[in-house]
Amino acid sequence: MHSHISLRTYTIIFVSLLVLTGLTVLASRLPLGAAHMPVGLIIASTKAMLVILFFMHVIHSDKVTWLYALGGVYWLFILIGLTMADYLSRPVSINKSHETITRPVTR
Repeated sequence: MHSHISLRTYTIIFVSLLVLTGLTVLASRLPLGAAHMPVGLIIASTKAMLVILFFMHVIHSDKVTWLYALGGVYWLFILIGLTMADYLSRPVSINKSHETITRPVTR
């Protein structure tokens, strides 16, 4: 059931995590505009996937462990979706020279 992960694999994953961390720092300093969020989320998701699969040994686990891992991801998507639904349903406020303009969100 549990297979041994070699030191070489751990080293490759560790170096990959360091490279991805460097990419995160590089991306934070580049003028990416609206692409900052997607780039950061892709890098963070890749790092999380590597940690979950190799350091938490999910890659060599049985189907029940995979089910719980995927259930956690599904729950994360539910929480993000509910947060975005709440955020998008609130009115937009713009503060210009001490005047607050509030308008409802149109759908």
